[in-house]
Parts: sequence; C-alpha cells; structure tokens
Amino acid sequence: MAGWAGKAAIGLILAGVVGAGVLFAVIRGYLHSESFRGLLSERVSRTAGVEGRFTPFRWQGLAVDSDSFEATGSGPVEGLKVEGLHTEVGLGGLGRGVWELENSNIRRVEVRLGKAAASAALPTEGPGKPSANAGPDWLPKEVEMKSADVLEFAVKGELEAGPVALSGMRVRAASEGGGRSYRIETTGGRIQPPFPWIPELRMERAKLRWQGGQVFLQSAEASVHEDGRILFAGEWDPRSGLYAIDGGVSGLKCSEVFNEDWAKRVTGLVATDFVIEKRDGEPSARGHLKITDATVTALPMLDALAAYADTRRFRVLDLSAAHTDWRWKPDELLLTDLAIASEGLVRLEGTLRIRAGQLDGDFRLGLAPGTLAGIPGAETDVFAPGEKGLLWTKLRVTGTLDDPKEDLTDRLVAAAGNRMFDVIPQTGEKVIRFSRSVIGDAPAKVVDQGAKIIDEGAGLIQGVGGVLDGILGGTTRPEPEKKDESQ
Repeated sequence: MAGWAGKAAIGLILAGVVGAGVLFAVIRGYLHSESFRGLLSERVSRTAGVEGRFTPFRWQGLAVDSDSFEATGSGPVEGLKVEGLHTEVGLGGLGRGVWELENSNIRRVEVRLGKAAASAALPTEGPGKPSANAGPDWLPKEVEMKSADVLEFAVKGELEAGPVALSGMRVRAASEGGGRSYRIETTGGRIQPPFPWIPELRMERAKLRWQGGQVFLQSAEASVHEDGRILFAGEWDPRSGLYAIDGGVSGLKCSEVFNEDWAKRVTGLVATDFVIEKRDGEPSARGHLKITDATVTALPMLDALAAYADTRRFRVLDLSAAHTDWRWKPDELLLTDLAIASEGLVRLEGTLRIRAGQLDGDFRLGLAPGTLAGIPGAETDVFAPGEKGLLWTKLRVTGTLDDPKEDLTDRLVAAAGNRMFDVIPQTGEKVIRFSRSVIGDAPAKVVDQGAKIIDEGAGLIQGVGGVLDGILGGTTRPEPEKKDESQ
C-alpha cells in the first residue's frame, strides 16, 4: 500500500512538472510570436493616443530587445519614437491578468506635440476592446510597466502659446499601486518653454507622480542664465489641457533681463514669484517682481535733473525701492502697485497696462523740493507737497512702446508760461515779468531755455518702454511695418 502511494505521488509530481513545462512552453511560444509584439504595440499606442508598431523582437529567455517603436497620431501627440528598448517579461502578474514588464531600459524617447496638445485630451489608460493579438482567452490581455529607465527623453512641438522643446533629460519611472500610478524622477535636460518671455531652463531634477490620468509635479529645480535659480511645482490634466504651475525665480542680473541699452544703465538682482496657469481656456501668469541692490546711471533724464538742480545726486541713483505686481496674458501685461524710488530724491508710483504695444499708465511722480525750482510755477502749480517729504504730481502715460506720450511736459510749459509774463493793465499787452518787454504770442519760447529738463521727460518714458520691451523679449510690441526699400 505504501509503495503504491509513493508511486502515485511521484506520478503526480512528474505530471505537474510536465504540465508546468507544457504551460511554460505555451506561454513562451506566445511571447515569442508576432501576436505578443502586436499586443504590446497596441497597448503602447493606446496609452499615447497614436498608432504604431515595434520592430521585430529579439528574445533571450524572457528578456527581449527591439530597435524601435515609431508611431503617428492625430491628437495632441503627433509623433512618438522609442529607440533601443530592452525589457524582461515577468510572470508574477498572470494571476491578475497582466504581463509585467520589469527592468526596462530605453535609449531614447522622442515625442512630437501638435497644437492640439493645448486643448485635446490624451487617452486614459484602461481596459480596451478585445484584441486580435491577445492570444488564448486564459492569457493576460493587459501590459503593466513595473519600472523603466529612459537615458534620453526629448519633446518638441508647436503649442498655441508658441514652440516648445525639451532635450537631454534622463527619466526614471516606477509603478505604484499595481500600475494605477507611477512615481517619476528626472535629471538634467534643457527646456525651452512655449512662452517667449521665459528663457531656456537648464533642468537639474524633478519629481512627479502620474495618477488617474493626471500629472502632479511635486518639485522641480532649474537654473537660468548665469546664476538664476527656479523652484516650481504644479499639476497638469492632459484630458482637459488645464494646468497650474507656481514657483519663484531668484539670482537674475538686470543685464540678463533688460534689453542691451538698459543693461548698461541698470545694475541689481531681479527676483519674482509666479503662477502660470490655464484655467479658463487661455494661459495667464501673475506674480510679484522685485529688484534689489539696484543702481541707475547714465540716464539722460537723471543727468538733466542733476544739471538743472545743480547737484550730482541725480547722476547715480541707488534705488531704495523697485518692485511691482504683474499679470500677463496673451498680448497684454499689467503692472500694478509699481514703485521705483531713490530715498529723498525721486519716487514713481502707479499702474501701467501694455496691450498689443499700446501704453495706458496712471502714475504719481514725486521729486525732492528744489529740483524744478528754476521752472516758474512747476513746484506750486504742477507739483504739490506730500508724503515722504517730496513734491508730487500726477503723470499720465499713453502712446506706444516705440512712441510713448506723457502729459507732464505740456503742464510744466503751461505753468512756466503763465508765471513768466504779465498783462499791462493799460494796454492789455503780454510782457515778460521783470523786464516789462512785450513778448507777443510766443511765451513758450521764453521758457524753452530754462525748461530744458522738460524735454527730457519724453525720453524717460521712452526709456521705460525700452525696459519693458527688454523684460518681455518684445512680446508686447507689434511687428514693425516693413519699409519699401525701392522708395
């Protein structure tokens, strides 16, 4: 009896081994077939919203290599190319109905985006229709990537906001929660954002999570220009195309932000916090910008003030305040709570809107008493005593970045003209005060020499336009009309 039982046990073991061998042979045969290559191609295509296929697989046991996967699409992803895939198929997910891809390595992934990426939805990975490549019914119908290393990740394309490019980034992804979410870490790479007012970023590292079809950027660090630093985080919903990114920039030099002309005149460090988002159909951004350790030199306006007030204090200004809140959207920049000041000498406060190159600004200008004492009526009829020990007046700015206009010049000329002539009661003739000479109908000419500072006012506003144009990279300036060279 005992002998019979032993033989039966041995028989069962042998049957189990044979059965396992047959089962493995069937699984191995399917994995090495064109059907599995078709299934894997189909699942990658479905996830990315494209149509493509892997080149023939080369197997070594359960490890497989493929030279490339190339695909095209009509949605947000117009093209996808995967080069140098190596992965191992694990059998641990058979009970869950999935093929597990482990220790995957990819030499390069290149994604080509189209303008539809700003609004079109990427497909959400999930169960699809039965596939002709799925094999026997008892075999898994889904594929789960457990981990992957991408040596080089690149993106390029044309979005609504402008061209975007990413190159040289290394990516590590690991599955969490049975493939329902992924933890992603990146190192290196360069990014040219689609917004023309943002310079190229040199990425250092980033941590992300993909979950439920959404991308959550937990933290990211990048450098810009020479010593600029950017820290940011955010989220993106590919299904709706909506996103929000917030962070801060520090360590930028004025010479790296302003245009070439103003870079020679202003020194200091620029910092700003920011929120860039797309919530209601169009991108927008906002933040608070501040310049520290700022010095302004070689401005014609300041030189004229220095000469007119007989002081060198205006030739080089150390700014005690230089900050503004800003809000950007396509074709418009709004500066609010703007303040530029040198303690005890000059202060400019107000709001400026730039829309398609058009200026609309309301300011208050404060000057130290005595600065315009040589212009009759300037410090009594145009300016008035106010806070911070300065004399204040309103300043309206209009026109364009190329041709700004301000209303202070005319008011100064008018005030000076009224103060520099009298009307002789007996004859009603206008005469120059103190000289009693008849001046006729041209009082403005009389004050022209004494009011040379006024003529620099427009130059100052022109300069402000130059600064803004430099900061924005010309994005608020309309394209200039081409000259007809034949004329």
